[in-house]
Amino acid sequence: MDIRSAQLFLHLASSLNFAKTSEQMFVSPSTLTRVIQRLEEELGTLLFNRDKRSVLLTKEGVRVQQFVRLWLDEWHQLQLDLQLASAELTGEIRLFCTVTASYSHLPAILDKFRLQCPKAEIKLTTGDAAMAFEKIKAGDVDIALAAYPAHLPANMIFQRIAQLPVWLIAPVIPCKVNDLLSAAPINWNDIPLVQSDHGPARSRSDKWLADCNIRPEVAVKVDGHEAMVSMVALGSGVAVVPEPVINHSPVRDRVRILDISYPFQPFELGVCMLGKKLEQPLLQAFWQLAAAKK
Repeated sequence: MDIRSAQLFLHLASSLNFAKTSEQMFVSPSTLTRVIQRLEEELGTLLFNRDKRSVLLTKEGVRVQQFVRLWLDEWHQLQLDLQLASAELTGEIRLFCTVTASYSHLPAILDKFRLQCPKAEIKLTTGDAAMAFEKIKAGDVDIALAAYPAHLPANMIFQRIAQLPVWLIAPVIPCKVNDLLSAAPINWNDIPLVQSDHGPARSRSDKWLADCNIRPEVAVKVDGHEAMVSMVALGSGVAVVPEPVINHSPVRDRVRILDISYPFQPFELGVCMLGKKLEQPLLQAFWQLAAAKK
């Protein structure tokens, strides 16, 4: 088993999806299949039970997963120790953030990081904010820019870098939503709502509804704050979203902030990672630079 085969196996053991692992690890499905078959031949046992509908780790596969994870951790630590000895930080950081964060906050961090660690590589994955902590937990990424969650896992560390205001937005175009919003007083139970399935925006939306005893119709559920702004712009309803998502949206001129008296709790944006990984010099350098004000 070589390092690349171990990385492919570990990703597949987490995703349990050949297509997803092929895409995210930049290999063809046939190559991934051959790698897994070769590992199974070397070990003399099946590592996955697979059919057309599902992929599951076998009992032996779970044992190999535990071994490979420890082995790769030791390998990465050896690499970092050798780099420290030569006072040269190189390697790769797998980073996750939302599309909006990649515009709003990541560039300033990366500018500083490249000056200090010019030979390091950043592998960026973007997606729904609600996915950040699961990706860290699964080992898919090393570090994430994310909003502080309601409950931070005990094995993770978080460092705040910015506070993001949260607003209730509505469409600009003439539509049923704006007709309902023009009533005095507004009957919020009649106003359709655009929501995310989960995550920090959803928790703030739910708290507003509960505190104000509002039971609206949920018109649309989407993944990601960016999609929420787009659906509001189309006239689907109102939504609770953080300010940078509004400011960086290509449809920002098609939505407006509603002036309501409710004090939405701001997002605490920060960097998050597994606590044990802070011992790795490259990640430690990124962590410190992300927190630096200038």
